[in-house]
Amino acid sequence: MDIANMTPRRPYMLRAYYDWLVDNDLTPHLVVAAMLPGVRVPEEFIQDGQIILNIAPRAVGNLELGNEAITFNARFGGRPHSVIVPLYAVQAIYARENGAGTMFEPEEGYMDEFDEGFIEEEETASLAEASAEHSDADSDSKPPRPKGRPSLRVVK
Repeated sequence: MDIANMTPRRPYMLRAYYDWLVDNDLTPHLVVAAMLPGVRVPEEFIQDGQIILNIAPRAVGNLELGNEAITFNARFGGRPHSVIVPLYAVQAIYARENGAGTMFEPEEGYMDEFDEGFIEEEETASLAEASAEHSDADSDSKPPRPKGRPSLRVVK
C-alpha cells in the first residue's frame, strides 16, 4: 500500500506519547494551532495563534484521544469549557517538567479534512453572524441597565 493512501499516523503517535508521559508521572501538554477551522478553545488564552493545553488526567475530564479529534472538558480561569481540537491542529505534545515529546509535521491525510472543516467553519460563522444580528435587534427593545454599583441612600 502506498503511504499516501494510508491513514494519518498522528493519532497513534499522539496516544503513544500521551501514555508514555502519563506512565512516567509527567504532565502532557499539547501545542495547538488555535486559529484553524474546527478548533474550539477559550479564545482569551490564545497567544500568537497558538494555545498550550494541559491534558493531564487530573486537569481534564472526559478526555477522548480519537482518530479525528481530541475532546475534553476543563476549567480555564475557573470557568468550565468543552474543548475540541481536530488532530490537524495539533502541532506538538511534550512534558511540562522536562520538554520530552515530539512535534508533528503536516500530513497529507489531513488536507481533505482541513478543507471540509474550513467550509463547515464558514457556514457556522455565517449562522452565528445572522444570530448575532437577530439578538442585537432584540436587545434594543429592552431598557438599558444602570451602570456602576448599586447603592442605597438613607432618606429622613
